[in-house]
Amino acid sequence: MEAMQLLAAVLAVLALFLAAYWRPRSRPMPVIIEVGDPDVARALMFDHADFFSNHPDAALGIDFDAGQPKTESITFAPYGTLWSALRRNLTVNILHPSRLGHHVEPIQRDAAEALVADLSTRVVGAGEEVAIRERVYAAVFGTMARLCFGDGVGERDVAVMRRTLHDFFHSNVDIKLLARSRLARLVRWRQWRYIIGMRRRLAEVFGPVVEARRRQSRRSDGGGGSFSSYLDSLIDLRVPNDSDDSETGGGLGLGARRILRDDEVVRLVWEFLGSSTQSVVSCIEWTLARLVTEPEVQKKLYHELIAAGDHRKGQVSDERLQELPYLRAVILESLRLHPPLPTILREVGPEGAAAAGAPPPPPDGTPVRFLFNAGQIGRDRKTWTEDPDEFKPERFLAGGEGEDVSPLPGPKKIKMMPFGAGRRHCPGAGLSMIHVGCFVAALVREFEWAPPADGGGGVDLTGTNTLFVRMMAPPLRARITPRTSR
Repeated sequence: MEAMQLLAAVLAVLALFLAAYWRPRSRPMPVIIEVGDPDVARALMFDHADFFSNHPDAALGIDFDAGQPKTESITFAPYGTLWSALRRNLTVNILHPSRLGHHVEPIQRDAAEALVADLSTRVVGAGEEVAIRERVYAAVFGTMARLCFGDGVGERDVAVMRRTLHDFFHSNVDIKLLARSRLARLVRWRQWRYIIGMRRRLAEVFGPVVEARRRQSRRSDGGGGSFSSYLDSLIDLRVPNDSDDSETGGGLGLGARRILRDDEVVRLVWEFLGSSTQSVVSCIEWTLARLVTEPEVQKKLYHELIAAGDHRKGQVSDERLQELPYLRAVILESLRLHPPLPTILREVGPEGAAAAGAPPPPPDGTPVRFLFNAGQIGRDRKTWTEDPDEFKPERFLAGGEGEDVSPLPGPKKIKMMPFGAGRRHCPGAGLSMIHVGCFVAALVREFEWAPPADGGGGVDLTGTNTLFVRMMAPPLRARITPRTSR
């Protein structure tokens, strides 16, 4: 009798495991077509933009909304009226040049000064070795949190948010393996439980902030700050009803509109804080690593910063920061060699595949995904004829082969695409460039950067892919010396 009861209990537990981890695959595995030629990429992204305007709905193969109301982000929403409303809200209320000049740059400057002060307290003498990534991550995340919430969220809450998102993006969980293998979900059930529980944890962390902001009277100062935050804009936003949206419509519909649910706001806040912080930190770390390995480039950049700076305060003014050609060239060269988004996905239907000259997909609904290799495109030897694998910022100065190149390629030619291209390029590319410029300028102006003492005179430039962004595999360690001590 006891044996039968034990067997029944084991079967019940097994049934629960199967229900949680043996999810049926709702769609066939996609057909992947890789594109590494910049001319082909330009033709698909721009000439066939109507077909190449959708990201995969679940790029990682996991539906985080399974069993719950659907949420969308700007990155993954289908091209249509909902996506247009969400993206327009972000670009108008946060990323517009008038906003960047008046509100964003002072926040960046405060964060850069705090980072310099933090490093200065840790450097006892010349040549002190530091690990820079986590400190840069905290500084960038703090900047994005102020843009997202205003000044209405305490430092402790921001620290919890930072840890939650950092742990998720750097969890070292092979999500793609778990998504495609039922056996892997059973064997690694703790990892699977962590991944599928992410939406709940985000609701626990961000939900109270959203709910509290909703309860406030209509904002007068962005929740305690001097400007309207991204969260304020999301709470005020009205988006088309689901029935009014279209996957192919370009403009906003004229039907009824609704407010965003709290879980939708949480998803958008998660995207804003997580993706933007990751890409900026990646670029800052790669840029500093290259300056460590190229002391002459570092010296030239330092002289430009000093020449343009306010010697009384030791700062580069916000206006002049955009007029530093060598700083811009250094950042662009870092982005060319180390794009934060190494692969850019587009999902197309049968008509899109035919327009691209690809074989027709199987009739069973198998999705076709085009994978644009940004790393390969940035080193294409037809485009970059002067040592494409070498770090040479001068190529982006006047007279160089990249003098007309910007972070976002136009419709005529693609030479690099670190933030994507076409209709679905990253809307925060301009803000990311300003972030990177501000932090790199502050760190190079205040400190001299050299290889670690035990690094054999060099830096390991091996890269690794996290969930969405390519980072340095071993985090950068370098010896820094305050410039004022010399």
